[in-house]
Amino acid sequence: MKKIAQLACLATLSMGITLEAQAFTQETHRRIAMDAVSYMKANPSTTNYAKLLSGATKAGMTIDQFATALGQGAYDVDDFADTYICGATTGNCQIAPVWGLGAGIVKYTSYWHFMNRTQGADVHGNDYGGYNYAKLTVWGDIDNLAATWLYGDYLDDGSGGLSAWFGDSSKYNTFGITEKNYRLGGYSTNKMYQDYESSPFQPIDNLGQYWFQKFMTTPTVQSLGFVLHTTDLLQPHHTWTTIALNHSGWETWVNDNYYSLGFNSPAKVTAALNHFTPLPATATDIRPLLTQGATISYTQGGIVLSSTDTNDRTNVGNIVIPHAIAMAVRVLNRAAERF
Repeated sequence: MKKIAQLACLATLSMGITLEAQAFTQETHRRIAMDAVSYMKANPSTTNYAKLLSGATKAGMTIDQFATALGQGAYDVDDFADTYICGATTGNCQIAPVWGLGAGIVKYTSYWHFMNRTQGADVHGNDYGGYNYAKLTVWGDIDNLAATWLYGDYLDDGSGGLSAWFGDSSKYNTFGITEKNYRLGGYSTNKMYQDYESSPFQPIDNLGQYWFQKFMTTPTVQSLGFVLHTTDLLQPHHTWTTIALNHSGWETWVNDNYYSLGFNSPAKVTAALNHFTPLPATATDIRPLLTQGATISYTQGGIVLSSTDTNDRTNVGNIVIPHAIAMAVRVLNRAAERF
């Protein structure tokens, strides 16, 4: 009855949820990845471009084709069909927050795309946790609406696991597959995810590390593109951790002004590279680098959660986008050693 009564309200705000819960827009993710390759191409003496080009050539691609495929990988992470949440009463498991209101609704996979820098270590043993409604220190209407709508709902953990009043209709063992992938040796139990409103989702640096490990085992441009979705860490809403507070408006504004305000300026990227410690050629864990990116957006970008002023947004855009590209360059420099 709770969900039937809330359907009208949620339908009204469904467009807000579609936009608010996402990271940098998918197109912005694509641009950042492609601009990182372009920067390396233009600066072969200060980057690992020669090895990156060699890898592209071995894969039968031109460097431009490689950049396009890399950007597509970064784009695609928001479309992963890997996370289902099940109704506390019905046990009906779904991939998106609004049942039957259209395929454009953002998927629950987005909840793995945060690092909460307002809190410290989480129950899994991560230095910083991911999205957890119970641990938010800033939040807004969409956070509250999602927690109300999903109150008591649980993460799909396969048949025979958590269940609802009227059974369990598991569609995908999210806990046993997705959460396990992003756990990276940390501690988890399915009961941690038995109530959405206190579920401790794994942070996005673990997502990036998982796909980096996959890339190192079997190098593909797709898995490397998945790694670069971690430029979400330069989106302040993803380190302050909220799916509200001007989240969608800021991301749309960044995408609309990405080129006109020169956020991808090579000079800005060069300056931003100085704020990232290069990964050693033999590094196997990229999370320290990713955490540096999170520190930048958390300490220098928080104003966009409360302000829509063009000057405020421009100032933050001139920080976070060049740093996102620079972070991607640092990741690609290390990845190129694997080709």
